[in-house]
Amino acid sequence: MDGVLTLSDGRELTWREDGDPEGVPLLRLQGTPGSRLSGLAQESVWRELGLRVIKADRPGYGGSTRLPDRGIADVASDLVELLDHLGLDAVPVMGGSGGGPHVLALCALYPARVTGAAVVVGVAPLEEGDLQGLIEVNVEVWRRARADDWNGVHAICVEQRDRVIPDPLAGFRKIMDKAPSEDQDIMNDPRWQESLVTDVREALRQGAEGWADESFVLSRPWDFAVEDMSIPVVWWHARNDKNAPLSAVERLIARMSIVDLRRWDKAGHLETFRREREVLLELMSRTGTPAPPPRPKP
Repeated sequence: MDGVLTLSDGRELTWREDGDPEGVPLLRLQGTPGSRLSGLAQESVWRELGLRVIKADRPGYGGSTRLPDRGIADVASDLVELLDHLGLDAVPVMGGSGGGPHVLALCALYPARVTGAAVVVGVAPLEEGDLQGLIEVNVEVWRRARADDWNGVHAICVEQRDRVIPDPLAGFRKIMDKAPSEDQDIMNDPRWQESLVTDVREALRQGAEGWADESFVLSRPWDFAVEDMSIPVVWWHARNDKNAPLSAVERLIARMSIVDLRRWDKAGHLETFRREREVLLELMSRTGTPAPPPRPKP
């Protein structure tokens, strides 16, 4: 089910529900760039676990109105308006990659609206020492953002969008050409490929501005304090992540009071594709949601 919400400032926010329409509500925040169509390859997992999965396009992606100069906190405010619209007081929240900081902002700024949180291969603030071996596009975006060069970040995103839109798989492979073998294996999976094509084309259909806005704000000092968080977070991360380095994550969580870091060996940035069920079962166990009955043996 798709919907459009007019926010209090007049912008439109497009949102979607998948999984079990009568299930337990879960807010799922996609990576960068991404749309409300993210993760559709996991539909069977969501239904199996009895989850009503709610997703929304962040500003400038999909059908949501762009918000120039937006922060991370602005998205948290948008999501609270969406929860109000849906009549939901508090929900578990899961976010991956660029969605991770938005999960943390929601927890820090609106703790009453979150029953538990999971961050998966989440982005963390980088320093020079974290850059060695990272995906080259991410390094250049970070350097330009740190120089306060939004136009430079935008130019990179426009270039990448022009490559990705005609052939999302080829474009994404070009970006990820130095990704570890674990990520390369996932990129060969037909279900992952189908999901990526659908998601990326929807995410970037407006243009590259939403992608540039998000990349810029994630690469600069964040507009909320992780030290303020009171919601327990389980953070799942891959040791061989070449998009979001573990060194940056470990430095960030050292500032957080209630976080459990769980590391995946022999895994890369796309590992969530294989681990959705594991992550969600753990999150459900912390929010009082009963586990589904055992699956019958084949």
